[in-house]
Amino acid sequence: MFRNERWADLLRETILHYAGTGYSLHAYVIMPDHLHMLIVPQDTLEKAIQLLKGGFSFRVKRAFNWPFEIWQQGFTDHRIRDEADWKHHIEYIRQNPVEARLVEDPSLYPYLDFPLEAFPQGLKPGEIFGVSDVRAEARTLHPS
Repeated sequence: MFRNERWADLLRETILHYAGTGYSLHAYVIMPDHLHMLIVPQDTLEKAIQLLKGGFSFRVKRAFNWPFEIWQQGFTDHRIRDEADWKHHIEYIRQNPVEARLVEDPSLYPYLDFPLEAFPQGLKPGEIFGVSDVRAEARTLHPS
């Protein structure tokens, strides 16, 4: 879907719309068939993703009269462990369009940005997310 410039632009607008209210937005890249974001949720991760997915779906249905589902169920997440893990994910996001051979230089890709690229001072992943075990765990969440 995001191969279409109008859809990608609308997704970027939606991402930026919720930045600061649903989450702190540190980095994002919109790829032709997926999205990567580095965020710190204001409430829960599930709520932040619900705002993004629901907000984008609403906008697409209104703007393009789209009658179909847009998102797959669930999402995959990764809890940042420390500053080195943060830097690794920032670089992964930066290089995603290059690795996909969409551009030779990440600065040329229009759907890549780092609004708050610096590691958040005082970030303690376990405390922010309400858990003491901060081991990285990728998972796909499904609605209950």
